[in-house]
Amino acid sequence: MECFRDGRFQRRFGEGCPLWRFYAWNPYALSLGHGQDDSSIDYDRCAAKGIDVVRRPTGGRAVLHGDEFTYSFFSDAVYSNAELYRMVHEVLLKALTLLGIQTEFARGGTGFATRYRQNPASQSCFTSSARYELQAEGRKLVGSAQRRSGNVLLQHGSLPLQRSREGLGELLGGTDSDLARQVDEELALKSIVLSELVPDPPTYAQLAASIETAAGACGNVIVEKLDPQDLFALL
Repeated sequence: MECFRDGRFQRRFGEGCPLWRFYAWNPYALSLGHGQDDSSIDYDRCAAKGIDVVRRPTGGRAVLHGDEFTYSFFSDAVYSNAELYRMVHEVLLKALTLLGIQTEFARGGTGFATRYRQNPASQSCFTSSARYELQAEGRKLVGSAQRRSGNVLLQHGSLPLQRSREGLGELLGGTDSDLARQVDEELALKSIVLSELVPDPPTYAQLAASIETAAGACGNVIVEKLDPQDLFALL
């Protein structure tokens, strides 16, 4: 977000111009929300499995990043957080539609903090859906979170390609085998991955290209890719 806060991005590309970034994870990592309590994390088990533990600048709950497509979106637009949340997910919905994958907006729930306190198994980001997050067959497909600093907003999210999140429970539940099982069962019940929707899921490159097309169509703009020199200047 620093290049947005200090104005370098705007001076190079213009006010109101957003930035999309796509990436994957190697090695796999367990990310925690900005204010999430980490007392339940089994750090020794994560280390033994070669899984990094990181903390996101955004809120939300734990995500085990495995075989997935991850996006981040930066903007200095004057739109509200809710408006940008909807706009970004409209792009993602259109991108998946272009690839023949049918999704829908979640109606959204309330009282997440209370739910997390009452149900310790709801420690994963993918066990609940906020309004405008993408679902398929009634289960959560894309998990996203935001952070705003002044007029600059970061939104990032995770689109799982395969079921690579089994075992999240043992990373969160530690020696409590019942809690570990409950976490994994709730995750399987309430989330879905691309390989469960289509027999031949799109590749990382196909997803990136489709989001690029959808972003241009939804915003009625010409999408420009950054070259290595531009990227270096923004670091």
